[in-house]
Amino acid sequence: MTSEQMLMMLPDLQPDELMTIRELAQNMNEGQQQRFIMFYRGKRKDQQTMMLLTIIGFFGVAGIQRFVFGEVGLGILYFITAGFCGIGTIIDLVNIKRMTADFNRKQAIESASMARMM
Repeated sequence: MTSEQMLMMLPDLQPDELMTIRELAQNMNEGQQQRFIMFYRGKRKDQQTMMLLTIIGFFGVAGIQRFVFGEVGLGILYFITAGFCGIGTIIDLVNIKRMTADFNRKQAIESASMARMM
């Protein structure tokens, strides 16, 4: 399976995310590229899932999206304060696209490092 076919398996792939993946995989051999895509596919979060988790924060567990992003301290703070009385959750809802892109970029860099080491 080529790396292009593996990229097609990633749901909700944004253009800037695709550029980042291609840049990171540029100097890798085919085996490294495949490992990179497999690692990354397991770590990345899609935007719709994160939006759903943020909306759930209004009605249930405030800050769940922060826990999923790995921001445990902020997640606890959101949970205790009910998402800063809903204001923090609304801000997260507005910024979810950027937050997801930043998280995925960090995961891509980490996955590329892991693939190169193997």
